[in-house]
Amino acid sequence: MLEIKPNCENCGKSLPNESHEAMICSFECTFCADCAKDVLYNVCPNCGGGLEKRPTRPSGLLAKYPASSKMYMSPVDQEQFKEMLAKYKHIDPRKR
Repeated sequence: MLEIKPNCENCGKSLPNESHEAMICSFECTFCADCAKDVLYNVCPNCGGGLEKRPTRPSGLLAKYPASSKMYMSPVDQEQFKEMLAKYKHIDPRKR
């Protein structure tokens, strides 16, 4: 089941279940839309995959399947990310 992480892993911005700004990769790394666009250029710094809008869990199921409360913080080291970004930035995520 998808883990609904509560924050952007890069900047720490709050991304509750109902957020329209939450972006995830196929491994559920979670970033805000601003970081995904302006910092990561649609390249997940952990796996190199693309970032897509995170689905919202239906509110009626949150009691049974709550969003995570565990904070995830792993700010992107731009120097280390340079090589991955150069490799993947201009390749469609489905072809990486």
